[in-house]
Amino acid sequence: MDAASEYLTERLAPALAASRYLQRELNGRPWLAQALAASLDKPLHQTEMRSFLEREAPDEERLKAGLRRLRSWVVCHTACRDLLGLAPLDEVFTAMSSLAEVAVLHACDRLHQSLSHLHGGPRDSGDQPMQLIVLGMGKLGGRELNVSSDIDLIFVYPEEGETQGDRPLSHFEFFSRLGRQLIAAIGEVTADGFVFRVDMRLRPYGESGPLAISIDALSHYLITQGRDWERYAWIKARPLCGSSLDRLAAVVKPFVFRKYLDFGAINGLRTLHGQIRRQAARREMARNIKLGSGGIREIEFIAQVFQIIRGGREPILQQRSTLAVLETLGRCGVLDRPIVAQLQEAYRFLRNLEHRLQYVDDAQVHDLPVSATELQRIAVAMGYDDSQSLTAELERHRHEVSSCFQEVFGEPAEIGDDSNELWDSQQPLEQLESALVRRGFRDPGRTARRLADLRRSGGYRQLSEKLRDRLESLLPRLVEGSSGQPDPDGVLLSLVNLVEAINGREAYLALLLQYPQALRRLIELVAVSKWAADYLTRHPVLLDELLDGRNLESVTSWPEFAAQLRGWLVAAESDTERQMDLLREHYHAQVFRILHQDIAGKWAVEEIGDHLSALADLILAETMHQCWRKIGTRHREVPAFAVIAYGKLGGKELGYASDLDIIFLYRDDDPAAFENYVKLAQRMMTWLSSTTSAGTLFEIDTRLRPNGRSGLLVSQIDAFRTYQVNSAWLWEHQALTRARFVAGDREVGDRFEALRTDVLRQQRDPDLLAAEILAMRQRLYDSHPAKEGLFNLKDDPGGLVDFEFIVQFLVLCHAHRHSELVANLGNIALSRIASELGLIDGDRARAAANGYRTLRRVQHRQRLNNGDNWLPEDHEKGERRAIRALWTEVFGSA
Repeated sequence: MDAASEYLTERLAPALAASRYLQRELNGRPWLAQALAASLDKPLHQTEMRSFLEREAPDEERLKAGLRRLRSWVVCHTACRDLLGLAPLDEVFTAMSSLAEVAVLHACDRLHQSLSHLHGGPRDSGDQPMQLIVLGMGKLGGRELNVSSDIDLIFVYPEEGETQGDRPLSHFEFFSRLGRQLIAAIGEVTADGFVFRVDMRLRPYGESGPLAISIDALSHYLITQGRDWERYAWIKARPLCGSSLDRLAAVVKPFVFRKYLDFGAINGLRTLHGQIRRQAARREMARNIKLGSGGIREIEFIAQVFQIIRGGREPILQQRSTLAVLETLGRCGVLDRPIVAQLQEAYRFLRNLEHRLQYVDDAQVHDLPVSATELQRIAVAMGYDDSQSLTAELERHRHEVSSCFQEVFGEPAEIGDDSNELWDSQQPLEQLESALVRRGFRDPGRTARRLADLRRSGGYRQLSEKLRDRLESLLPRLVEGSSGQPDPDGVLLSLVNLVEAINGREAYLALLLQYPQALRRLIELVAVSKWAADYLTRHPVLLDELLDGRNLESVTSWPEFAAQLRGWLVAAESDTERQMDLLREHYHAQVFRILHQDIAGKWAVEEIGDHLSALADLILAETMHQCWRKIGTRHREVPAFAVIAYGKLGGKELGYASDLDIIFLYRDDDPAAFENYVKLAQRMMTWLSSTTSAGTLFEIDTRLRPNGRSGLLVSQIDAFRTYQVNSAWLWEHQALTRARFVAGDREVGDRFEALRTDVLRQQRDPDLLAAEILAMRQRLYDSHPAKEGLFNLKDDPGGLVDFEFIVQFLVLCHAHRHSELVANLGNIALSRIASELGLIDGDRARAAANGYRTLRRVQHRQRLNNGDNWLPEDHEKGERRAIRALWTEVFGSA
């Protein structure tokens, strides 16, 4: 043995002690020691593997031998670096996955050339060359291949036809032959060994199906016969080579990832979970680290089930790597961070252990050895002093994985044995009423009739047996949950309305059945707010928000949300309808979070207005950006265009169902500007106000533009200034006190803000101004006649409008001397500033402001329960008196 070989043997001693396979390879392949010595200190990359094959397997004749020599070098190189502590787990994954990819691609290329020479090359209908699409499935698809793994492949070709050579073949026969030759080149055992064992059982129709299938035939199969477990398998499908990959993706992606939150898949996945658990419980699986309880497969299944459920709505989950998916689930809050850390740690531990089991004899084993000597060998290779330490650590990881697996897939809690009496179509109505009475319902007759109506409804009778079973399981749970609420009948009736809206949609029924915490939060929310119940009924996709209380309670960072929203919309840029749905889905989710926090008492009424206004600003800005990009005649990349908000949005007092009062301004001398900006405004209004499958965003009101409905939809900023200075009515200047730039070009926005300041600071005759405002206020009184015994908290004397008119008068009357009054800070803050300036009495201003705040809070509470502005006459008398006292001070009349 020369000095170099002696040094290598000494350096590799720990690896050789852990692997009989390494010993055999080095003894049987004299060239291998030199190859390892030259490459051991750095990872192997695909470039080096391809260069090796160009030398060793340049043609079909030398293909098999060259592939097997490459495999020997890569596996031995990877094993040595891993066992010597030079390679992290990710490097092992990458090396083995790269070996498979390079081998498949090289073999496919050489074999395709040979077949084409004999039969002519296949071409598509556009006369472009076609290549076999080889899909790597499982761990190969996820680039997490182990060191002695099968590779799961599926062969797909672009389209049917016939080759054009002297001995033509159908495309089916051509690609089937190519597939068989590829399997032999990779998987056949020769004197040099094999490259990978090839498993084709995941192909459509399994072992009885054709070896290769066209994209159209695959599409038909997935639509008509694809099963839940196949969706699970196809998550990791990754093309290793081939043509027409975009067409293939368009077929596979909708099968795996539904556009909606696919909670309907949970039952099929739970069945698969049961099979996994039954298999894991068998005695012979106790030592199996892949299939046994708490093993590798359970971690993979946890990751992939959330991809199945959420991947269509959240493209970030459309990944193939188990570790990457787990990380994303943690970032998105789907799984708790500590659980993600446990699963990732366990996965790395188990995969490292798997590799050490397989290094021993290059065998695809997952069982811990029975022999104490062999187990000690594995323990040392894993870095432990003895096998007891190894097995203790293994059991800890398996216990944690098993617990998480059971938590994710545990069966929903059962309800009482007497629940059938709540949903038995055969029982008399009187028995149902009695059951409701026993559960504390106060209007059992009405409630029982509503349940009976649901049972008799055409919608219920038309449900499939599967959906009917789910609904019949859910209704007793709704009754039980409602019975503990202060108004059980009202809560249950709201829930029945919601169920009636979703009873044909399996995903939502499944969510409420499978996740008791979501059902509990739903009942609690409906018990507090009828408006929330109606909002959920209109937008049932928000039921997903109920799954994780932390998401509901966390305060959104609007800049971060804006960046995320832009990313989602850019990803869907080719699909306008999907972009509109995305805006609605994410807007409604944010409103729902604000609503949940509002009901929980997290926000003051002013803060709710701030959050809802910030969200609307953001939606307007993103809508403008996307709409402008879709105008084919646009004359510049960034529009010199601005959206100006008035009213509640302008004053940052937006409510849950408020209209948006907006106008559109621009500053652009290009001849195409006006026409393009009209298109932009019209398209924005369509995007914002249209009803899509995801609901609506806002009602848009543009009547505050110059000359109202008869005026131009968009105005040039200088023309707008001229109108405001020379032609605007007083009420338009009042409206300017609550106007602000909210989206678009900052320069146009600044010009508007400067114009607003100039108009508001015009000097006005106080008596004439007061007279005009009083006349306008009287017209509003006259248009909202009083109701005996009731008080309108918005429009009656002492109501919200009185306080707003007081503030508007103070701004218009005194801003020419006090610039502080021009700031758009809200009515309460402006009244405080006016008192500090000595314009009104401080105590009277504070009392009126507190009264205004209380009335807004009452109005807000009324709307949360679908109430109107009318209250009994004796309500909030002190608050109304405080506002009227300030009114008398300012205007001199009670």
